[in-house]
Amino acid sequence: MQDLKVELAAALDQAEWEWLMPHAQRDRLIVVNPGLDLVDVGVAIANDDVLSIQHWIGEQLISKPSPTQMASWQTNQAKRFNALIVQPYVLVQEPTMGFADK
Repeated sequence: MQDLKVELAAALDQAEWEWLMPHAQRDRLIVVNPGLDLVDVGVAIANDDVLSIQHWIGEQLISKPSPTQMASWQTNQAKRFNALIVQPYVLVQEPTMGFADK
């Protein structure tokens, strides 16, 4: 599992909303709360860790983007997100500070 975490951490990147729109349209975009570690969520999804995923969904820490969020992001298609691909999903997180704010 540590190898997977290292691999996913290396795959963490930035993405603009414009690039993410097609994934949202295919219902493959997952929004991760900034309080969670994006790589840890990716590991849980890759390992089919149902208990963690159900907990995060129940606490509304991971979700599909809402129509309100997508409308807001549509007004700024260059908005940047931290992004991680875990097939078949793309996990995104609005940065609080740091990585995508650079």
